[in-house]
Amino acid sequence: MHPRTSGQCRFLHAMLRVGDLRRSIDFYTGVLGMRLLRTVERAEQGYTLAFVGYGGNPDQAELELTYNHGVDRYEAGTAYGHIALGMPDVQAACSAIRARGGAILREPGPVKGGTSIIAFVADPDGYRIELIEQPPR
Repeated sequence: MHPRTSGQCRFLHAMLRVGDLRRSIDFYTGVLGMRLLRTVERAEQGYTLAFVGYGGNPDQAELELTYNHGVDRYEAGTAYGHIALGMPDVQAACSAIRARGGAILREPGPVKGGTSIIAFVADPDGYRIELIEQPPR
């Protein structure tokens, strides 16, 4: 049976390598309103993981922040695009993000050629995050 048709597969997480784990946790929790769900310390292997997300709901994907000990900067490369977050009011989210010191890269407005309201922000490592306005479920 194909995994997709079995109903047993789901998206778990995406991973970003970060240069300062505390700074990144503070951004994703304090600026974007996620929760720190768990951390994993692998001192012998030289890395630490922090998983953040909204509410810890097992049906929602998480973001894995990976800090490789002694590495304080990464190049995002040309293949990386963005992380997308759905929220009920992008304008209000951008105002709150700006008030908490976050960087707005694209102000809220309709997507080119469409009507969806989007904005882009950057995390402390320069990763782009798209905010997409979606009505509450």
